[in-house]
Amino acid sequence: MLRFNTFIIVAVIVFMASCGPKKLPENAEFVQLQQTVLSLTPEADSLDVPWDLQYDQAAHAIIFSEIAGKIKKLDLKTSKVENLITIPEVYHQRTLGLLGMALFQEKDSPSYLYLSYTSKSSDSIFSNLVRYDYSTTSKLSNPKTLLKIPGNTGHNGSRIIVTHDQKIIWATGDAASDTYAQDSTSLNGKILRLNPDGSIPKDNPIPGSYVYAWGFRNMQGLTQSPTGNIYTSEHGDAIEDEINLIRPLHNYGWPQIEGMHDTETEKAIAKKSPRTEPIRSWTPVIAPAGLAYYSNDAIPEWKNTLLLTTLKSQSLRILKLSDDGSRIVDEDIVFADKLGRLRSVMVLPDGDIYFCSSNRDWNPQKGFPKPADDVIYKLSKTDVRPVKTIKPTKPVAQTTKSGQELYKAYCASCHKDDGSGVPSSFPPLKQSALVNGAPEPLIHILLKGLTNQKTGKVQYEGAMPAFSFLRDEEIASIATYIRSNFNNQASAISATQVKSNR
Repeated sequence: MLRFNTFIIVAVIVFMASCGPKKLPENAEFVQLQQTVLSLTPEADSLDVPWDLQYDQAAHAIIFSEIAGKIKKLDLKTSKVENLITIPEVYHQRTLGLLGMALFQEKDSPSYLYLSYTSKSSDSIFSNLVRYDYSTTSKLSNPKTLLKIPGNTGHNGSRIIVTHDQKIIWATGDAASDTYAQDSTSLNGKILRLNPDGSIPKDNPIPGSYVYAWGFRNMQGLTQSPTGNIYTSEHGDAIEDEINLIRPLHNYGWPQIEGMHDTETEKAIAKKSPRTEPIRSWTPVIAPAGLAYYSNDAIPEWKNTLLLTTLKSQSLRILKLSDDGSRIVDEDIVFADKLGRLRSVMVLPDGDIYFCSSNRDWNPQKGFPKPADDVIYKLSKTDVRPVKTIKPTKPVAQTTKSGQELYKAYCASCHKDDGSGVPSSFPPLKQSALVNGAPEPLIHILLKGLTNQKTGKVQYEGAMPAFSFLRDEEIASIATYIRSNFNNQASAISATQVKSNR
């Protein structure tokens, strides 16, 4: 009897242990919300700039694109990563390459994977929307180009979603053109709407046109809520990164209006020709990237929110929506400056969140990439009650700042904290002849911006935006900081000098 009782006790202990909370990896970290605790775990590492994540429900796997042209599969049961296909037509340089994806999986229908990527023919760059047949074994075949539009060395977008009514939405960039976004006959700087076969839906707002909405610069995120609301995230120039609620036939203003209608010129344009404001904008910019809608009960604090990954501010942002989804009423920030640049985010049906870093791309930030970069992370509810947790923070309101703080807010993401720049993209400020020379050329560039930068024999691709929105005193502070740091030894610049050069 004693032996039998001992056996029963041991069996019960083993059973209870097997039914208890899943043991998390030692490198797990934790986020404390009001009630819910979330665990953050790396699910795949040593990746090459993953750009978009899609969930394959049939295989219980994540299909992801890498910017240089590979599509890979992460098996969520085994954590094994395998390469599905390498697309030779992809032209990768800086922000160009294999970008957005959308997986179309409907019961009793063929499955497709839609891709957006840049290609190059002679001296011309293009953005392509391509459809692949996608099998239950995750094989890709029979590529079909649905659309091919002008591209450029930047501003190629791009994200894709499949809507609830089984239409394809493609968010395109303006290809760095001053005219495309406001030209309703152009397909650049637009939200485009297609049938799954690439034809134009009969119920599109402009008969015979793919164009659904226009006036966009460079969209980097795209998602849809259960009620049908479509949201985008978009890079501004030097100011006004945006979240937009997309409506058919609406004009979102770029390049004539940037962000909110908050200047007299913008108000006059909007009064003459209606334009739609974003539901959220950020200045200084945060470089918003991937976007996902969260509606699951698993994390009740985040229900009815937009999840936004960011590149410059290196964070995951939780944007609380109003009940009707027309406004953003609150904002929380997690992982700021902890994981590096974050590119894409998605939500699984069970409420788990997956997102990826982008630290091996063209513009790594200070301290990155880490040896294991790039990484796909999982963020999910846990019953663990850890001692050490990360807590969400709120955005900090902009106040008057020193030249060093202004430089960090507006310049450091491109020219770096130490003024070293980014090879072939942004010139170094260290011991720069321009910086150390007469003040007028530097002031002019800060006020007016610059394209086709050339220093010595080096041609730089990155454009310098105009910072004329800053006050004279702020531009003078930035210029003086640059001229007195990074081994530069030039004189200070005054607000009076800036004013006389406006």
